[in-house]
Amino acid sequence: MNQWQIGDVKITRIIEMEVTGGSKFILPDATREACQPMTWMAPHFMDADGNLIMSIHALVVDTGDRRIVVDTCIGNDKQRSIPNWSNLQTSFLEDLAAAGYPRESIDTVLCTHLHVDHVGWNTMLVDGEWVPTFENARYLMAEKEFQYWDSVDEDALNEGVMGDSVRPVVAAGLVDFVDCEYQICPEIQLEPTPGHTPGHVSVHIASAGEEALITGDCIHHPCQMSHTHWCSSADFDAVQGQQTRESLLEKYVDQDVLIIGTHFATPSAGHVKPLDGGGFWLDTARA
Repeated sequence: MNQWQIGDVKITRIIEMEVTGGSKFILPDATREACQPMTWMAPHFMDADGNLIMSIHALVVDTGDRRIVVDTCIGNDKQRSIPNWSNLQTSFLEDLAAAGYPRESIDTVLCTHLHVDHVGWNTMLVDGEWVPTFENARYLMAEKEFQYWDSVDEDALNEGVMGDSVRPVVAAGLVDFVDCEYQICPEIQLEPTPGHTPGHVSVHIASAGEEALITGDCIHHPCQMSHTHWCSSADFDAVQGQQTRESLLEKYVDQDVLIIGTHFATPSAGHVKPLDGGGFWLDTARA
C-alpha cells in the first residue's frame, strides 16, 4: 500500500496485483531490448533484464467529507479472456477494509474508463447474481464513455464487462453520467484525456496549494513518457492517445504536481522531468 497527502486530501493505493513481465500484449513496442537503455526505470518499473513491472490497483481519495474509489480493478469470480485475470480470488475487499475503507463507507466510485481492469469490483457475485459492491456509493461514469461501450460490439479484451460489471450498477440506479470535466467536489475535478477510449478521463486533485493527477490509462507505464509514440494495443485511437499523452506531459513537466499512475508499480507516483535529448521521465524521489 502507498499513501500520499495532497493538502487535506489523503490518497491510498489498494493493490489487486503487481506483476513483472507479460506486458507485451498491451505495450508491444516496449520490448526488453528497447527498455533496458532506460536505466531510470529500474528497479521500480523494470527489472534488470528489461521486463516491465506493472500494477493493477484502486486509489481511494479521501477528502475528509468524501470517500472516492478511483477505478475498481478486475474483480473476483469474473470470466475473462486473459487467463491470469479470470476467476480471481483476491483479498481486495479485505485489504480495502484494512486500510480503513470498508466497502460500506465508500460514497463515490469513479471509473476513468470502462475497460475490464478498471470496473471489475463495481460488482460482486452474491447467490449467483452480480450486485453493486459499493451499495452506498454513487458510481460516476463519463456519459461519452458509457454511450460508446453501450452501443458497440465488445472486443475480446472487454468481453462480458458491460454485462457483469457496468449494467448491473446502472440497473440498480446507482450511476450518474457526467461530463469529462465534471467537478466532483471542491478538491477533485475530472480532466479529459481521450484516445485510449473515447471518454477517458484523468482525475485532478487540488488542496491547500498542493496538486496531484491520477492518470488512468492515458499513460499505461512510465516508459511511455520517454517514448510517447509507444501506444497501447487497447487504444481506441492511438494517434489521439499519443497527442493526449504528449500534451499532458508538456503541461506537467517540472511542475510540483504529483503524477499517480493507475498501472504504475510501487512507488506508483512521481514528478515529470525532461530528458536530455527529448522526452520525459518520472522522478520518484519525492513520491
